[in-house]
Amino acid sequence: MGIDLKHKHLKNKNRWEPRSEDVYLRMLVKLYRFLARRTNAPFNETILKRLSMSKTNRPPISVSQLSVQMKGKSEDSIAVIVGTVLNDPRLLELPALKVCALRFSDTARSRIVKAGGEALTFDELARRRPTGKNT
Repeated sequence: MGIDLKHKHLKNKNRWEPRSEDVYLRMLVKLYRFLARRTNAPFNETILKRLSMSKTNRPPISVSQLSVQMKGKSEDSIAVIVGTVLNDPRLLELPALKVCALRFSDTARSRIVKAGGEALTFDELARRRPTGKNT
């Protein structure tokens, strides 16, 4: 005989929706909840989980760090960031990148587009690659 564990009234403490009242964020949660349910791709479940995180758990990333992370990846791969992409003036030459993020600073977006890359939103990413392949 084993010991009795009191799991009868344990509450699931994970977030299932964002606390923010941001309309765009809530629309993205609805979209990725649908995609996570209808596709078998774990990519959509991960995006859904990260969209529900607090703002401190969605830290910003600079374009310099983004270019380091994307070095050696294929040309048609898309970098997906559930957070903000910021400019880094210390980086002199930015490679052509395809980046999907919640927000872009104005200078980061203009530098990515000027370098021949693309700055995508999550609803555009869902139309292009609903299963998250090659991201």
